[in-house]
Amino acid sequence: QVQLVESGGGLVQAGGSLRLSCAASGRTFSRYIMAWFRQAPGKEREFVAAIFQSGTTTDYADVVKGRFTISRDNAKNTVYLQMNSLEPGDTAVYYCAATVVTGIPTMYAPYNYWGQGTQVTVSS
Repeated sequence: QVQLVESGGGLVQAGGSLRLSCAASGRTFSRYIMAWFRQAPGKEREFVAAIFQSGTTTDYADVVKGRFTISRDNAKNTVYLQMNSLEPGDTAVYYCAATVVTGIPTMYAPYNYWGQGTQVTVSS
């Protein structure tokens, strides 16, 4: 029902910044909790950040807290991930995801919709 398209990935030096965007289709974007996950080669997918429907509440993985900021613009059906102070360990494919499930921590929610991913590479 919901289609997600990520953009904004690329190659950046350690300490640099990138902003990822995720554009969503449909008329019900504001009903979804939105999240970013990432997966590096040979590693499991990991939770990065999530933002609730209104955009007033956010969750972050400890490893990115203070460096990454998730935000959303419901009028534009878009969620963003501002990544600052990037480190080589941040290198991964970043995926946008959406869920309507509430009542449990966002990192454990079953996300129903996923984007195609965008590659982020941080050089040392």
